[in-house]
Amino acid sequence: MTRFHSDRLRQGRYSNTNQIYLITTVTYLRRSIFNDFIAGRIIVKTMKQLHDSERITSLAFVVMADHIHWLIQLKNESLDKILHAFKGVSAKQVNQYLGTQGKLWQAGYHDHAVRKEEDLPNIARYIVANPLRAGLVNKVGDYPLWDAVWL
Repeated sequence: MTRFHSDRLRQGRYSNTNQIYLITTVTYLRRSIFNDFIAGRIIVKTMKQLHDSERITSLAFVVMADHIHWLIQLKNESLDKILHAFKGVSAKQVNQYLGTQGKLWQAGYHDHAVRKEEDLPNIARYIVANPLRAGLVNKVGDYPLWDAVWL
């Protein structure tokens, strides 16, 4: 059995109020759950709920078959708390929709604290271009599971 060590990604992590992070997290055992459009829309809805409740500012995202990339700005909660809430709510809702139980997400996630000198619109373009690089579509607008405040 393949053993993943994504839970180690959380060791030594801290987060800052108002910090912008690029997050990548993958499904448990890299299952292609979000090939199902409605399951993917559940993920988008969960992201939007966190944004609308003003727990974060969602700047850009893409939902791929087995992972997401998400550019967020923290408000008053830690990155770990936000990701825990996101994963918990989305897992419950996707499992309910699919009639399944168990893990939806791997335990860890990768984060990159965006430095002030980095170009946020370019990071957003990189995120939403994932389906192009994966050969899933010929233009970004043809892929349904993405958004960015700049585009």
